[in-house]
Amino acid sequence: MDDDRKKEPKTLRRKREMEKKQETRREVFGWIRMFVIVVVVVFVLTRFIIINATIPSGSMETTIMTGDRLIGFRFSYWFDEPQRGDIILFSYPVDESQTYIKRVIGLPGETVEIRDGKIYIDGSDTPLEEDYLPEEWYWENDGYYFEVPEDCYFVLGDNRNNSLDGRFWAEQALKDGLADTQEEALPYSFVEKKKIKGKAIFTYYRSFVLLVNTADYQAE
Repeated sequence: MDDDRKKEPKTLRRKREMEKKQETRREVFGWIRMFVIVVVVVFVLTRFIIINATIPSGSMETTIMTGDRLIGFRFSYWFDEPQRGDIILFSYPVDESQTYIKRVIGLPGETVEIRDGKIYIDGSDTPLEEDYLPEEWYWENDGYYFEVPEDCYFVLGDNRNNSLDGRFWAEQALKDGLADTQEEALPYSFVEKKKIKGKAIFTYYRSFVLLVNTADYQAE
């Protein structure tokens, strides 16, 4: 009986140690499982649902400022078409490793003429009413004419005096050796629908700004 009493505490200590180890394992596995779930959710959100972007330049000022962070929805155009005035994120046609953000101006099948700092769609006598421009458009504001191909869009930055946009991409493609002639370079002026990554919805840093319905083309 005396020997049994001496052995009993040691057995209980071992049991408690084993239970503690098992509890530690369960806790570790729980954290690992939670980490995996978070990684999967973040991957799905960023790959298929949202775009989280930081704006590196002033090409969309003052609608979107340099350094702003924004959220875009990748699914915006799964069942709908981009509309004139939408602000979109897309693969830069001249270098698809870069993501650009601009405003849709010309739709598939339309003609876009830039004359004296105004935009005319399909030969209209009345220019677009662009209240979102931050200042008078004086740089490269005349002598451009584009015929937008099917399934493509013509885009411009809001800050027209400081924006590398559809006006210049064909020339850039020639400089980079992606095309040998102006005719070959012309398709680089447009964004193919399949290269659109999503629609910009709002900025959340440094301020909250809703980016939908920022254009009101009353003159159309």
